Amino acid sequence: MRSFSAISGLCILWITMAQIAGQEDREKTTALKDLLSRIDLDELMKKDEPPFTFPKTLEEFEYAFNENGQLRHIETGEPFVFNAREDLHRWNQKRYEALGEIITQYVYELLETKCNMKKVFLPVDATEDEPRSFIYLSQDALTNPNKLLVLIQGSGVVRAGQWARRLIINQDLDSGTQIPFITKAMEEGYGVMVLNPNENYLEVEKPAKTSPISSPAELPDEPAEKRERKDDNERKKKREFYEKYRNPQKETETERIPIRENASSEEHVLYVWDHFVSSAAAKNVFIIAHSYGGLSFVELMNQREMQVKNRVCAVALTDSAHNIWHQETTKGTQDWMQQYCCNWVSSPEPLDTQLEPMLPDCPRVSAGTERHELTSWMSFESIFKFFNEALSAKEEEEAEENAHAVTTRSGSLKNKHQDL
Repeated sequence: MRSFSAISGLCILWITMAQIAGQEDREKTTALKDLLSRIDLDELMKKDEPPFTFPKTLEEFEYAFNENGQLRHIETGEPFVFNAREDLHRWNQKRYEALGEIITQYVYELLETKCNMKKVFLPVDATEDEPRSFIYLSQDALTNPNKLLVLIQGSGVVRAGQWARRLIINQDLDSGTQIPFITKAMEEGYGVMVLNPNENYLEVEKPAKTSPISSPAELPDEPAEKRERKDDNERKKKREFYEKYRNPQKETETERIPIRENASSEEHVLYVWDHFVSSAAAKNVFIIAHSYGGLSFVELMNQREMQVKNRVCAVALTDSAHNIWHQETTKGTQDWMQQYCCNWVSSPEPLDTQLEPMLPDCPRVSAGTERHELTSWMSFESIFKFFNEALSAKEEEEAEENAHAVTTRSGSLKNKHQDL
């Protein structure tokens, strides 16, 4: 009997201990889940990051462009290396972006020194304290009586004078910038306008946030000492947790102030048309638009259809992002694009191979590359050939019209003379 009681007691004790252990396990599991929910994996990966302090010039980066326009390390002669530090992708990306900003300034300098272009700020009536954008004009952009070339890039981080930052850094200046197009256009007698459709806002640092102080009425109804101990414990837990996993550097929070009438690529293209292209002296306007720049051009046609038709001689698109259905273009715009536009698209086919049209707008031909960012550079010679043919066709048509007008006037005068 005593043996049975002892066994029963042990069973009860074992069950009780198991229940306690189970409860402790559940509490540990709950605590672990709570801990994991607080862990930001990105923050955990940032733990050992070095500071986001990068060089301000190419020389400080120890890189320079060689005689072929390729970015090379000053000492080793090697191309740019993205993974400067293994397992620190975010830091490597920040370093790449810092180099990209230097490249942007470098290209601006080339536009001004090598291409002898002038910077013009937008809006034209901007006050000193409001955000501004700018474009680049050749010296004769507004006065050239014959030809004007307008360059519109795609979306993203690229700024005036660039087609693709990636190409500038990893390939060369010719493929990634608009400078070869500008140089050739000037040699062939064009005035040139270089647009800046991605310079849409001024980025400023956000003011520090002040924590709101709760009023006594909002505080929980519990003793002050207990509440303070509870808050202290909570703060201690958070501090211990984040001291272990926090990022030692905090990125600056910023806000964007839009540039008046230039807050998007579409607005910018329309603004430049209204304030510069429409008042330029050139009889024949030519446009090269890459990627999203093609969409912005089509939007310009939607807004200024008759003006574009009267002034523009030909448009070269490169892997354009436009869509005549989504942008709700008119039948007149579609017919005009069919005759005066050509879209060089990424394709494995040889350069200038005619491709099946996807929409009833402009003809599509191969750019001779499957890389989107390379389509402008690969189509370089073909684009200027297309422009020359379009101008010749227009001049022949005008000559025929003039000859017909002269013949008509001669016949009219002859008839009048016979009547007399």
